[in-house]
Amino acid sequence: VQLQASGGGLVQAGGSLRLSCAVSGVLFRNNGVGWNRRAPGKETELVATITTDGIRHYAEFVKGRFTISRDDSKSTVYLQMSSLKPEDTGVYYCFRLIAPDVWGQGTQVTVSS
Repeated sequence: VQLQASGGGLVQAGGSLRLSCAVSGVLFRNNGVGWNRRAPGKETELVATITTDGIRHYAEFVKGRFTISRDDSKSTVYLQMSSLKPEDTGVYYCFRLIAPDVWGQGTQVTVSS
């Protein structure tokens, strides 16, 4: 199984980014997926998840600002991030709900103040 995240970058506070994660090696439509993040010196935080039925869950600190979505035809999960804050800085990883400890290569998000 491979999970390849992309779309990170440097953005000013208040800006937006769209992350993508391509999942291969499994039947994507049968997998709930999610995003978490890790900032330097901090523990890993769950950001958002989406089930195979499209049910979404968000961490309180991103509600109203981030949107998770999936495209089963592309085996890809997205994270649309808006109104970014410096505290959103970190490496973002995607994962499958059935294997939450297995992450692929993450993507760095840096939000400047």
